[in-house]
Amino acid sequence: MLVPELREDPISGRVVLFAPDRAVRPDTFRAASGPLPAKAEPCPFCPGNESMTPPEVERVGGGSPDGPGWRVRVVPNLYPITEAHDVVILSPAHDRHLALLEVDQVVEVFAALRDCVRRHLATGLLHAQAFVNHGREAGASIEHPHAQVVGLGFVPPEVVAEQGRFLASGRDLVAEAVARHRSSELTVVDGPAVAWCPPASATPFEMLVAHRSTRAQFAEAPDPEVAVVARASREALVRLHTVLGDIPYNLTVHTAPRGAPPGGHWYVRIAPRVTVTAGFERATGVFVNVMPPEIAAAALRECTVGPSPVRPESPSSPADSRS
Repeated sequence: MLVPELREDPISGRVVLFAPDRAVRPDTFRAASGPLPAKAEPCPFCPGNESMTPPEVERVGGGSPDGPGWRVRVVPNLYPITEAHDVVILSPAHDRHLALLEVDQVVEVFAALRDCVRRHLATGLLHAQAFVNHGREAGASIEHPHAQVVGLGFVPPEVVAEQGRFLASGRDLVAEAVARHRSSELTVVDGPAVAWCPPASATPFEMLVAHRSTRAQFAEAPDPEVAVVARASREALVRLHTVLGDIPYNLTVHTAPRGAPPGGHWYVRIAPRVTVTAGFERATGVFVNVMPPEIAAAALRECTVGPSPVRPESPSSPADSRS
């Protein structure tokens, strides 16, 4: 019998108990892959149905405002958490989530998320949270792939705690992890931005993605930095899709709040929903993970990834624009 191992993640502060005797091969987690269910008619996020959403605040691509021709579209959420709550529609295609979009499309999505966060912070809000809920189990209520950005007039407790860990350490914890996990057994994607399974992964196949820079705020990241993180995140998601199929996941952008002292580092966390947080975790705050991250990273790193999908056709549009 293998002895369970307790690990603590310096970035998230989580305590994780790895139970090796409960570990199973990656195929055990595989979800049935295939096309998404037939869409409900009409879908408010599909081209031609722009009148079903509030007036857009931004678009990437051509066409007239609130009309077809866009590639990424940002609209206010009809059911907002706060007054500053936007939806970022990832593409015109109803059945193409991030792992199925081409690289340039994912870069456009990440840039739109950055711009949306920047816009909310410019109004005086203290924090803006960008995230993707993929799949009903991950919190998505509309099938058409989309992201969200929620602006807040306060700094959420998890962000306060994470910033506190950075300040208390006196180090850039993410930059250290990027340097440590380049070409390591936990590496999934290597390059200008690195994707890796954290040593204290809370759930099987969890990944972090970060640029080598030490920039604290996502809103301040220049286009080249956003682009390399977007590309690494897409490759990580493609590998996750290859190994596990079309599983639900949450993708969250972690960033320092407005006015935070130096020392943070923005990054992306990809958390697959392949296990359930049960009574022990909720009662103790200690996560139990049956999949050692070293095994998960190897499965993701060594899988054979097929060619990029064909970019879905969209209505003809004028030259690229962002309005």
